[in-house]
Amino acid sequence: MVPFHNPIEEELRKELSAYDDLTSALLSRRGVKNAREAEEFLNPVYEEHIHDPMQIRDMQKSAERLSRAIDENEHIAVWSDYDADGIPGAVVLHDFLKKVGATFTNYIPHRHLEGYGVNKTGIEKLAKKGVTLVITVDSGITDIEPIMYARELGIDVIVTDHHEPGEILPDAYSVVDPKRADETYPFRDLCGASLAWKLVVATLKQGFKGREKISTGWEKWLLDMVGIATVADMVPLVGENRVLAKYGIIVLRKSPRKGLNALCRTMRVTKRTLTEDDIGFMIAPRINAASRMGDPFDAFRLFATSDTGEAETLSKKLESANRRRKTAVATTTRAVNARLAERGEREDLPGVIAMGDPEWQPALLGLVASSVVEEYGRPVFLWGREATGIIKGSCRSEGTTDVFALMSATADTFTHCGGHAAAGGFAVLSDEIFFLEERLNVAYEKLSKDKSKELPLFADAELSLEDATLGLLSRLEQLAPFGEGNKKPAWLLRKIEVEKVSWFGKNKEHLKIFLVKKTGTVEAIAFFAKHEMRVRAKKLKPSTYITLLVHIERNTFLYKNTLRLRILSLM
Repeated sequence: MVPFHNPIEEELRKELSAYDDLTSALLSRRGVKNAREAEEFLNPVYEEHIHDPMQIRDMQKSAERLSRAIDENEHIAVWSDYDADGIPGAVVLHDFLKKVGATFTNYIPHRHLEGYGVNKTGIEKLAKKGVTLVITVDSGITDIEPIMYARELGIDVIVTDHHEPGEILPDAYSVVDPKRADETYPFRDLCGASLAWKLVVATLKQGFKGREKISTGWEKWLLDMVGIATVADMVPLVGENRVLAKYGIIVLRKSPRKGLNALCRTMRVTKRTLTEDDIGFMIAPRINAASRMGDPFDAFRLFATSDTGEAETLSKKLESANRRRKTAVATTTRAVNARLAERGEREDLPGVIAMGDPEWQPALLGLVASSVVEEYGRPVFLWGREATGIIKGSCRSEGTTDVFALMSATADTFTHCGGHAAAGGFAVLSDEIFFLEERLNVAYEKLSKDKSKELPLFADAELSLEDATLGLLSRLEQLAPFGEGNKKPAWLLRKIEVEKVSWFGKNKEHLKIFLVKKTGTVEAIAFFAKHEMRVRAKKLKPSTYITLLVHIERNTFLYKNTLRLRILSLM
């Protein structure tokens, strides 16, 4: 049976008496301890709850250097990652530098040919163009040698990154990273685009040529990109991130960007009602598809362009890339599942699944691994071969196993590995590939006795289907944006009558159940339904009764405004 969260303590309920009981309980579960924190959570104030960027170590130095580069008409390069954090961050700096009339170049490394981070070849290209200042976005903190090489070529590098530093920092002109060991900034979980935006805000405090072109508050219009990146990069939506995401979504809904308008039309999404779900499930995959299936500059130019025709063309290119990405992921997933089926019953499979193929695209394997994890409930490691010949892969946890600990325990197998408990990436020598699964499982057996148990799904409250309304949803939306660190409330629905069950999607992988209520029916859906859920759903017949754990959602696809349920568990 699904457990419930603990009820709100009476003392806190009195403290939050200005709010209804449901809102008070939900605030309590999000760590709110008093009325002041409740007001800050529900109604953050831009001027009060976004910290001064000058509090970040090296930010003053970075802003002064960028200001001098603008004044002296130096050639500036913005070196960004190719994902849905790096691309928006690159657009932030592009818009700022263009606005002040600076001389600049945007450089985005090719995912397949160059890989992640700063590299010497790219630095050489920029040096030949006369670049004297490089600003990194969402990368650079571990790129010790390429940044040292840039210094040798007479290029200053301002690193802005949010990833964990190594034992030593790069020998850059300045290093802006809230995860530095010596950092005292009050919030450490900003994404890369947020740091790029902070650099803009800090630079606007300087006096430089062209400063008069920027009106007071103009930098707020850049928050649309910060909002996309904050949600897409799955940083915790608490503290300053919550404020940036909330204001970012407000700006997104009003944004005049030609590319955003074109993309919304292509996706058939209403811009004025965009939510964090639209960012996470619609916008971010299309940004990432550009680098996975082709050229990351397509995504960058889409948001940077001021030309309506170019925006329409690029939005269609991203839509096409995303369709090709879906097809490629589905094809590879089927290949993995076919191999696993050949190995026998699922209960006979090893504790860790590891396999690969030189023909598989490493850029897609994180998505494939996630799908295989959903199906088999085991940690999954998949590898393929890059265009450069390097064997790379991705791994995903099933929720109880620390995959980074697994890689660390088998470090001799890898030439490189990184990540965290839930996900990671690796590179491996071809001679070692044949021993990968065996070694991972030896490590798994040693680690598994110490692994934490998977947290159960908790229900916030029991709900009748009649009470699941747009009115309730509007109350819940006060707590948005939802994401890491601020999960959507989950509701237990008991003994609900089934009208019918249907399957949709190219391979009928998505589940839809029509539930009976007094005033008609409500749709409950599960995208990429797990194996156990599929087995149970296929046994359902009209007029049978089920118990569900669900999220309540607003369905705005194809310009609708209806309520639907997202199935978390089917009992």
